[in-house]
Amino acid sequence: MSDRKSPLAPLKNEFYRTIWVASISSNLGGLIQGVGAAWLMASISRSENMVALVQASNTLPIMLFSLLSGAVADSFDRRKVMLLSQFFMLTASVLLAVFAFLGQISPWSLLFFTFLIGSGTALNNPSWQASVGDMVPRSDLPAAVALNSMGFNITRSVGPALGGMIVAASGAAVAFLVNAFSYLPLAYALYRWRPEVPQTTLPREQLGAAISAGLRYVAMSPNILKVLFRSFVFGLTAVAILALLPVVARDMVAGGPLTYGILLGAFGAGAIAGALSSARLRELLSSEDIVRLSFAGFALSTAIIGVSGSAWLTGMALLLAGACWVLALSLFNTVVQLSTPRWVVGRALSLYQTATFGGMATGSWLWGHVAETNSVGHALLASALVMIVGVAIGFRLPMPPFASLDLDPLNHFNEPELRLDVKPRSGPIVVQIDYEIDDDDVQEFLSLMVERRRIRLRDGARNWALMRDLENPEVWTETYHTPTWVDYVRHNQRRTKADAETSDRLLALHRGASKPRVHRMIERQGIPPADDVFHQTHIEPH
Repeated sequence: MSDRKSPLAPLKNEFYRTIWVASISSNLGGLIQGVGAAWLMASISRSENMVALVQASNTLPIMLFSLLSGAVADSFDRRKVMLLSQFFMLTASVLLAVFAFLGQISPWSLLFFTFLIGSGTALNNPSWQASVGDMVPRSDLPAAVALNSMGFNITRSVGPALGGMIVAASGAAVAFLVNAFSYLPLAYALYRWRPEVPQTTLPREQLGAAISAGLRYVAMSPNILKVLFRSFVFGLTAVAILALLPVVARDMVAGGPLTYGILLGAFGAGAIAGALSSARLRELLSSEDIVRLSFAGFALSTAIIGVSGSAWLTGMALLLAGACWVLALSLFNTVVQLSTPRWVVGRALSLYQTATFGGMATGSWLWGHVAETNSVGHALLASALVMIVGVAIGFRLPMPPFASLDLDPLNHFNEPELRLDVKPRSGPIVVQIDYEIDDDDVQEFLSLMVERRRIRLRDGARNWALMRDLENPEVWTETYHTPTWVDYVRHNQRRTKADAETSDRLLALHRGASKPRVHRMIERQGIPPADDVFHQTHIEPH
């Protein structure tokens, strides 16, 4: 099998391999901590809802803070952001261990500390996932994303069982301390990594503007919106198993912390199998086929667990659930990355995480509430029914295909020489582009302009409009605004090679003797003298 198709090909990259191995240590500690927290909550509270809230407190920060973290990932050195997040989680884990050793942990303080650790994860994840595209070639990106899932689930196959043994032998406090030490190898690997930081002459976007740009890009990207919605539904329904598994282990199969760890290990083993088979499945099936199968398989697993009283049968169902889990989530992640250029990939991934973990946080509370008011079995069966709805959604909102667009920067824009002394913050800037279009080509032109409008707005333009000259109907004028000159330059530098197809087709329809004429103007506030208006706009009066 060629490297291109091998699921292990990204491991040939030294930087990726080093950080991937170090992340396994961190993930192992996180899973041990998760077992300790879940079982400690089950020990100090008889409320199924409080047990489910442990999962919610770990995922809620990702929903709340991921967009901000994505803007940070695209605006700052991702390596430094990841180092900061590791230090933050290390500190929170040490404090949790200290309070646990002192016997000062209450249900709400436990939720507080897991919320802090989840906040560190929210800061780390967009930078880590965006950095994968900086480490490996684009052709290896799907395999690298699947390897990330596989690495986590390798630890999931042994970490929970190990965590269960640690909790059973030494208590939850020791599990929390083990987690604190687990951050050190990844922090050291990140410290040694020296990625190539892209150079730019433009000033860094303010965080507010960067967040708005990320929201705008995703809002104007139909393929990404489909992924976000499907991932939210998957997280909402699939989390029922993970959120209620401590209660399943305790009550439905009459086990202890070791049983809980073994059941989580079965879920992780299934996920490893799913990660290893993902490349082959992508060759045989469409992305929508894989997502539908994942929804259906997870629904079947959840229903079996909801009626099972056998640890063996529950474990077998968890194998299938783990495979479906990693197939769906790694596919969602891959499609987002392949549909997003590098300048905004951190923010797109953060919105994907917001949708997925928002669904998980909501589902953790929802299914915990259903379990408390009815029973754990009823909650699992209800989530399985809702997951079947997720299969049906695919007929209306199918996943985009695996085909990868060329989203490298086009790099055709040269900043024009200006006769006015325009500063980077000068503005607003008004741009007009004149086209001459034959009557026979108007319908095709208008169709292309729909796509042009989407691209313009997606990349930061405002107030886009298309006008037709009443005296010369063959003349059409596209117009849009940007807040400042630097925003105009940034808008043009965001164009990708995939966008060039629309531009080339528009240029082919233009019938003028020269290329479409571009007017770049600065809008004046107030009422300046008439000659000053002429000087600023460079437009002849009609």
